[in-house]
Amino acid sequence: MEITEKLIKTHSLSREEALELLKHTKDPAAVAKLARAAVEIRRRYYGDKVFTRGLIEFTNYCKNNCYYCGIRGGNLHAVRYRLAEEEIMDCCRNGYDLGFRTFVLQGGEDPFYTDEKIAGLVKGIKKRYPDCAVTLSIGEKTREAYRMFRDAGADRYLLRHETANEEHYKRLHPAGMSLRARKQCLYDLKDLGYQVGAGFMVGSPGQTPECLAEDLVFLQELKPQMVGMGPFIPHHDTRFAGEPAGSVELTLFLLSVVRLLLPKVLLPATTALGTMDPCGRERGLEAGANVVMPNLSPVKNRKQYDLYDNKICTGEEAAEGFECLRQKVASAGYRLVSERGDFCGADE
Repeated sequence: MEITEKLIKTHSLSREEALELLKHTKDPAAVAKLARAAVEIRRRYYGDKVFTRGLIEFTNYCKNNCYYCGIRGGNLHAVRYRLAEEEIMDCCRNGYDLGFRTFVLQGGEDPFYTDEKIAGLVKGIKKRYPDCAVTLSIGEKTREAYRMFRDAGADRYLLRHETANEEHYKRLHPAGMSLRARKQCLYDLKDLGYQVGAGFMVGSPGQTPECLAEDLVFLQELKPQMVGMGPFIPHHDTRFAGEPAGSVELTLFLLSVVRLLLPKVLLPATTALGTMDPCGRERGLEAGANVVMPNLSPVKNRKQYDLYDNKICTGEEAAEGFECLRQKVASAGYRLVSERGDFCGADE
């Protein structure tokens, strides 16, 4: 059976099959076939709906020193900030009025925000907006901390594994961080009942087809409800400043593959994709994505949450440009909806 046919029919790939499939990333016929199949299965489960997530980047302090990240702890040029609780609530109020029913609290691993403070923020948001989902994206924590956040009302947790290859992980991260610990966090989160998001950068330094094959196998094993993927984009204050950016085309190819591997997955057309290509998010939807994440952060702080160079979340993509985003989504044949946008079924 042809490898693309096998994926479409069985929704599974071995490591060897994934490697074979990755040989076809520049084959227009294979790319188009996978995209058509991905869109068809996404429509089966989610119709033409595109779910919005209101992104609130509430701190850019981080204790870690990941080599690719602009807000790494060792970057002395980063202009640091933390949002006050009332600022965060203002972001939620603005988003709720616009129709957002999921808020994503995203930040560096900032020791200022103790587990108790995070739990308090979650409780505050859920009390004011009980019909909304709260997603956390704040890195590696203890199982006890994850339990505390869940008990406070957190619904989802985003934690990209970044790479499932041990050696590649070491190239991207300093000693003291480990792939084993990252994976354990993801399994703890699933066990505690979160809707869990994993994911990786496409084209990060040192990434090989073998690395990508391992990523695809790991995603099948983990069965996350969400997968975040975007092209690697270098930041000028990191050791990878001179590295080439990842490929938009390969990212789109992998979006289709992941949709077919995990048919019900919540799959964002990411900000990084929109940064690399003005039509990147629309193209992501056409490859099988069904989520967009506009920025609700205060205008004065958006440029400071500087994960990579030229990030687009400083203007039109922000909440003020929500109507424009709605039109762009409509132009791709889909519609933004004011729903929580939960994962649509049990793991399969």
